Amino acid sequence: MTDSARASHDPDDASLLLGPGAAQLFDLYDTYRADPGAVGESWRQFFDDLDEGARQLLTGDLGTPPAANGAAAPARAAAAPLTADALAEDHVRRATVDSIRALMLIRAYRVRGHLEAELDPLGLTPRIAHPELDPTSYGFTEEDLDRPIFIDGVLGREVATLHEIVEICRMIYCGSIGVEFMHIQDPDQKRWIQERIENEALNRTAFTVPGKRAILERLTAAETFEQFLDKKYTGTKRFGLEGAEAMIPGLEQILKRGGQLGLKEVVLGMPHRGRLNVLANFMGKPYQAIFHEFRGGAAHPEDVGGSGDVKYHLGTSSDREFDGNTVHLSLTANPSHLEAVNPVVVGKVRAKQMQHGDTDRTQVMALLLHGDAAFAGQGLVPETLDLSELKGYRIGGTIHFIVNNQIGFTTNPVNARSGPYCSDVAKIIQAPIFHVNGDDVEAVVHVARIATEFRQTFKKDVVIDMFCYRRHGHNEGDEPAFTQPLMYDRIKKHTTVRTLYAERLVREGVVAEGEAETIVREMWDRLDRDFDAAKSYKPNRADWFEGAWAGFDKARGYDARRGKTAVPLKTLRQVGESLTRVPDGFNTNRKIVRQLEAKKKMIGSGGGVDWATAEALAFGTLALEGHPIRLTGQDSNRGTFSQRHAALIDQKTEETYKPLEHVGDTQGKVEIIDSPLSELAVLGFEYGYSLAEPRALVLWEAQFGDFVNGAQIIIDQFIASGEAKWLRMSGLVMLLPHGYEGQGPEHSSARLERFLQLCGEDNIQVVNCTTPANYFHALRRQIHRKFRKPLVVFTPKSLLRHKRAVSDLSDMAGQSSFHRILTEPKLPGTKQKARQVVLCSGKVYYDLLEEREKRGQTDVHLLRLEQLYPFPADALAQELEGYQHCALVWCQEEPRNMGAWSYAAEFVEEIAEELGFSQPRPRYAGRRVAASPATGQHSRHMQQQAELIDQALTVGLPHFGRIASRKADEARQSGAGGKAKEAAE
Repeated sequence: MTDSARASHDPDDASLLLGPGAAQLFDLYDTYRADPGAVGESWRQFFDDLDEGARQLLTGDLGTPPAANGAAAPARAAAAPLTADALAEDHVRRATVDSIRALMLIRAYRVRGHLEAELDPLGLTPRIAHPELDPTSYGFTEEDLDRPIFIDGVLGREVATLHEIVEICRMIYCGSIGVEFMHIQDPDQKRWIQERIENEALNRTAFTVPGKRAILERLTAAETFEQFLDKKYTGTKRFGLEGAEAMIPGLEQILKRGGQLGLKEVVLGMPHRGRLNVLANFMGKPYQAIFHEFRGGAAHPEDVGGSGDVKYHLGTSSDREFDGNTVHLSLTANPSHLEAVNPVVVGKVRAKQMQHGDTDRTQVMALLLHGDAAFAGQGLVPETLDLSELKGYRIGGTIHFIVNNQIGFTTNPVNARSGPYCSDVAKIIQAPIFHVNGDDVEAVVHVARIATEFRQTFKKDVVIDMFCYRRHGHNEGDEPAFTQPLMYDRIKKHTTVRTLYAERLVREGVVAEGEAETIVREMWDRLDRDFDAAKSYKPNRADWFEGAWAGFDKARGYDARRGKTAVPLKTLRQVGESLTRVPDGFNTNRKIVRQLEAKKKMIGSGGGVDWATAEALAFGTLALEGHPIRLTGQDSNRGTFSQRHAALIDQKTEETYKPLEHVGDTQGKVEIIDSPLSELAVLGFEYGYSLAEPRALVLWEAQFGDFVNGAQIIIDQFIASGEAKWLRMSGLVMLLPHGYEGQGPEHSSARLERFLQLCGEDNIQVVNCTTPANYFHALRRQIHRKFRKPLVVFTPKSLLRHKRAVSDLSDMAGQSSFHRILTEPKLPGTKQKARQVVLCSGKVYYDLLEEREKRGQTDVHLLRLEQLYPFPADALAQELEGYQHCALVWCQEEPRNMGAWSYAAEFVEEIAEELGFSQPRPRYAGRRVAASPATGQHSRHMQQQAELIDQALTVGLPHFGRIASRKADEARQSGAGGKAKEAAE
């Protein structure tokens, strides 16, 4: 609208529009705010007199109000002029004010209407009238109820009475559905939702008769299944779905509508509440299989192995067909730690989208089910939500379905969250939120449909918050009346959702009287038949080597399992040259230019290859073979210690060049991503990615190894135990910077001891490499074997640039491979003349080596354990042969109650005993027991380091037994110092 047009739209002007269009009114007010003199005097006075509510309306982020069809309303041509003689000024003014007030009221319903929606099926939460939804707050009176008001196409009408406006708004925004969407900043998304719910059906779906009957059948299956289990296994913990059965038809609508919109695969994650029902009635897991597990049977054939898990943690996969569209479903197994599965599912979806070439992210989708208390209370929820719009983690949106029990275990919502809704955290990513009453099953299906359409249209997260209840408490063995007597008195008397819907369909004439009970009996008969058949049921397969995992197998034996990891020298040089090449005209940082020149010399000479170059060669050669590489972590492109520089930044334009993306024309995709400041969600994401894509090298890197404790849940409950519990392999690599350089307790130790305590049943691999070549082979063997195991790499910090921590290209070529134990390149003397063998792992080897050389010692030899688990017993026995006359020492930098000492000492002792050592138990040389991983005082660190190196290299020190060693530690702590020996003896 031009200034001249605005000036003409003055109350004193003959061409005044009766009730100006909303968009024109907002434009006019914007002009007034910028320059009050730019509008006519009457309009200036009018705007001056507006109350604060009207001002907020006119300055709000409203966008262009939708027309009846939801499209942006075009600027309307001026109506026929009305002369002052034809219409009195006060009448015109009143009509204009009424329009503004009506628009303010409508907007208030869009923003606040959900607060008065009928969401609680139990009616325990009284609805409190909100003043912004009261017409009197905008100056309307009872006399105004039936007077026509111009609203310019809003709510699909040009003119409506106040009574009609309120009635329509309440039907849309205050019925069984409450919608939160006005917090969204994108006008297209807001407009789309507004159009979708302010349609002729007034935020409802007009279901067909077959559609209504299908909903009833799914409700019947859900309810009858739970009642059957309750009868057959009374009191058995199963975390049933009673009270939330409407979720099943809601989930089916997501598949049905999703399939119509191109969806081919859905990856689900959910807590234990309702899981068995989802497995049976949504995923299609045979009832016989579930009853078999209730009888104590295994979920997999007995010869498969594994420890298994409880029924309500297991996953499965299946295909469902709707309207000719087949959608593959996979439910991810997960532990009881609520919400821990979220990033795992999202990571799996990202990998599957890459596999399917689903670049527009329409075919593969994540569907996450949550409990209300967990969604509000678990920090992993906002961490995972934060990933949703980040380039390296984007999957095109997740549908979140909250089963809102209105309680968490025994905790009422008032004590579980600070906000009004459990879903409030989703507003951090501006996700639309559909609150819905779980007793109105058609409303649940309706919002499921809208949520699916929104996700497929905008590729954004969306939340369904279904208010319901738990009929039997937290689990079937609880007595919920202990803590919520009023709620459970109400629940005891409350009619089930299936009964409510059946009665409704009888009233509508959709089903005949008694027909609904016939459906129940038929379902019960089917369950009875399957219950009897479960007595002879036997699982016939384990599905862990299907799909992308076809061709893989279980790990066999505990030998070297090296894999063929060597690469021809020609290929190494080809990749190495690509790593040092930059495009013409690219303005590389001058310090990095020097690094690239140094790399060129390494590649050309074949010697002095450092850690970062060996890593890049491992990545590059695997990519050249067609394998995808994915490395994420905080500052992983540059590297925490400025060692990697996987992304070069033009110093003038900040354009990015990544050499690893240019090693070959048909190479695998390389993604090296700087992650958000999250360990838990990001590690979970990468674990999920590795579950779905075994042919990719997937790595997560901690900024400092100590920060891994922020991801402990994923490590304990997924990475370390996932294969044993759920028969799910993962080749995920964790890179954890580790080593004592005097940088304090939070920048020294990656808590090696914690990982070693998790080791068992050949579950993971733990390495602490000291040479770039061994690291190179450790990475490549992750891909070049027929099985997958998580790999924990304790990576160095000071060794990244240590002059002795280098390798030759020949160490990565020919017949080379990973070495679980490394001897010295050249022994200082013969084995026969040695008096002591020091066993160690990691960086401390170089400290021992340098100090021994300073002393000129030849009677102390060093052995490095490069792999700690699986423990290389055969290799160690071979290397210790001939040293039976020597004393054994275990040296480590970590305190005695940390590091590998407690884990490795017994293995070493057993091997030495079998070899005939006179004193098979190694002597300990290292820091004494401590509460903190390291000192924060550099001088003390240096003193401690010198002491432990001296202890390790000194021959003939008394060998303390276990009790004596502990007493010595206690004596040192009490200040006895040099008298520790006497105190111990």
